[in-house]
Amino acid sequence: MGFLTNLEKPHAVCIPFPAQGHINPMLKLAKLLHHRGFHITFVNTDFNHRRLLKSRGLNALDGTPSFQFETIPDGLPESDLNTAQDATSLCVSTRKNCLAPFRDLLSKLNDTASSNVPPVTCIVSDGAMTFTITAAEELGIPDVLFWTGSACGFMGFVQLPNLIEKGYVPLKGTIVNKILLRNYDN
Repeated sequence: MGFLTNLEKPHAVCIPFPAQGHINPMLKLAKLLHHRGFHITFVNTDFNHRRLLKSRGLNALDGTPSFQFETIPDGLPESDLNTAQDATSLCVSTRKNCLAPFRDLLSKLNDTASSNVPPVTCIVSDGAMTFTITAAEELGIPDVLFWTGSACGFMGFVQLPNLIEKGYVPLKGTIVNKILLRNYDN
């Protein structure tokens, strides 16, 4: 039984929502897929990539030839690496601004004439990064949505429309009310 050449390997592009609670589970999944023979491209936002390099050192994300890191912009203005980005703004911005850079990255990865990287065979994206579905449909490749949160959190998210319909949410006069409505309406 022979080994697959690099161009014959399945190639998964893994893209988490740009927050620590999403990046870590996606990175663990990417490592498992890599261990099973996949070529992995792990996609961070420029902001998070710079934060990782600052905290772990310039060579921390060098990886191996079959596990590479790429970046796309999140669409937000440059901000201080020592502060977290606003979650609500990040949700809105990734939804509105990440499709085109992600599409360009996929095109670059699929240009086998200029690299020794196998063509993308699937996308594994965070459940909050739904713009990847459009890119996957355009290229005719599967996109698996990976929910990185807890089962309890997922069920709360799934049931939010029912809670709003029944009048249980929004809670009257709270900051949570404003956040829920702003995220739900967009």
